[in-house]
Amino acid sequence: MRLAQGSRILDDEQVIDPEKTPRRPARARLTLAAKAVSHLAELDAREAARFLEDVQSSRAARILRAQPYGIVRQIFEHLAPDAAGAMLVAATTEETTTILEAVGLRAAADAFRAMRPQTRDAALANLSEERKHKLREHLAFPEGSAGRMMRTDVTTFQEGTKVRHVVAKLRHLAVKNGPPGYVYVVGAGNRLKGVLMMRDLLLARPDEAVEAVMKTGVTAVAPFADTETLSDLVRSRNLLAVPVADADGRLLGAVRASELADGGEAAAEDLQVIFGGGSDERVNSPAGFKVAQRLPWLYVNLLTAFLAGSVIALFEDLIARVAVLAIFLPVVAGQSGNAGTQTLAVLLRGLVMREVQPDDTRGVIVRETLVGFINGVAIGLVTGVIAWLWKGNAVLGGVVAGAMVCALGAAGFAGAAIPLLMKRFGLDPAQSSGIFLTTVTDIVSFFSMLAFASMLEGRLR
Repeated sequence: MRLAQGSRILDDEQVIDPEKTPRRPARARLTLAAKAVSHLAELDAREAARFLEDVQSSRAARILRAQPYGIVRQIFEHLAPDAAGAMLVAATTEETTTILEAVGLRAAADAFRAMRPQTRDAALANLSEERKHKLREHLAFPEGSAGRMMRTDVTTFQEGTKVRHVVAKLRHLAVKNGPPGYVYVVGAGNRLKGVLMMRDLLLARPDEAVEAVMKTGVTAVAPFADTETLSDLVRSRNLLAVPVADADGRLLGAVRASELADGGEAAAEDLQVIFGGGSDERVNSPAGFKVAQRLPWLYVNLLTAFLAGSVIALFEDLIARVAVLAIFLPVVAGQSGNAGTQTLAVLLRGLVMREVQPDDTRGVIVRETLVGFINGVAIGLVTGVIAWLWKGNAVLGGVVAGAMVCALGAAGFAGAAIPLLMKRFGLDPAQSSGIFLTTVTDIVSFFSMLAFASMLEGRLR
């Protein structure tokens, strides 16, 4: 494998000469780097990446600098983005550009996001036009989308390729990198035509063309498809990977099922922190660790619960005189809490998928508030009629209905405003939004119902 770098040709076995780099390391450092290179040669790419992540970034960059480019590509694929970005920052501009040209597109994009803006701009400016275009395209895909998660180093063969050539190539790849999950067949313009199954290849005649044994009708997703769509495909069809294609059917890459499992874990962590749990907590975590993760947010929740309780305390005498109000207070509060959680879930997903832009903030809040009021009218009418028929008091039904409209309207507003405000002030929108949302919905529910009842107390007895 040979890699073009400007007007030079870099071979997989070629090593960057530290003596020719602008930063000339001392002899002792060269000796240390040589020993590290020797040690890395005994490890596989994943373990080598873990080793480099534990080394100081500048030193890790020098170690990488002494590696053949083929090994650099393999190691870089397994580096955490922050570690990869730090190593690129510590390297020279030429070395950074060479590595970004050599490694997979996804690994390059992940490392690129972790770099400082100045270094990022310099590295981007020195890339080839084709690589620059592909990298910018990849950087535009939102978090959680197929385009962001896909790997571009998929194994493909052109239509017309003989089975014997495919098998020979796959054997070579299996020895070097392990067997690929799926093998795709593409036509002119890299358009996806089908997928090759290992069993079919082994049973086919060596002189047959791949289109004679490939499976057609392959379902590909658009690069902006979300995680839910990908997960549904993997589960329903028991797939190892899902191909990603553009509007013209050109194969862009593939999302592995294992990546979706990692995405599901991240979503579960977000769900935990929304309701005040620790993202690092697991079912089998020690009891002491669980307490340490949950207790601080339970204290916060206790404080907010007292705030909601103080609203009821303001109307303590009213509740004593009209005890029937106590029946409907939890009904209104429960419905508003559920409505707010629905809105919050939609907003968090929109923020993750970058569907909500800064200019859209006001429109999103207004729209969700309007939806809350409309739902409040629908639910309020039903609840009011039930209260009227149950207790034989039409005014009571009107109080409950009015409170429901106000509470669900506030739930829509708070469910949209809380995550957007947290985002505006640089906080994680998922961080315990549910606790603050419940506080708002409880306070508005209790206050609106008891305030209406206070104004109409004479007709409620």
